Amino acid sequence: MPQRPLEIGPAGERTARAIERTRTARCLAQRQLAARATAFGRPMTITTLSRIERRRRRCDVDDLVAIAAALGVSPLTLLHEAS
Repeated sequence: MPQRPLEIGPAGERTARAIERTRTARCLAQRQLAARATAFGRPMTITTLSRIERRRRRCDVDDLVAIAAALGVSPLTLLHEAS
C-alpha cells in the first residue's frame, strides 16, 4: 500500500515562511543556503529547499537543524518566528 504524504500543519507552514524570510534577509539564494546546509552534514538540494519554502515538503528536525546552522541562528529562532 503506498504511503500517503504527510500534511504540513500550521506550525510547519509558519516555520517554512520563517526560513524563507531569514534566508532573504541574509541575502542568500536558495542555492547558497542548500550548499551551506549540505556543508553542515545534511545533504540538501535546491529542489529540497524550494519545496520546504513552498510548503510542498515537510521540514523534518534534521532539515531544521542544518538550515538553522546554515543561517547562523538557533533552530528555536526559526520555530519561535513561527509562533
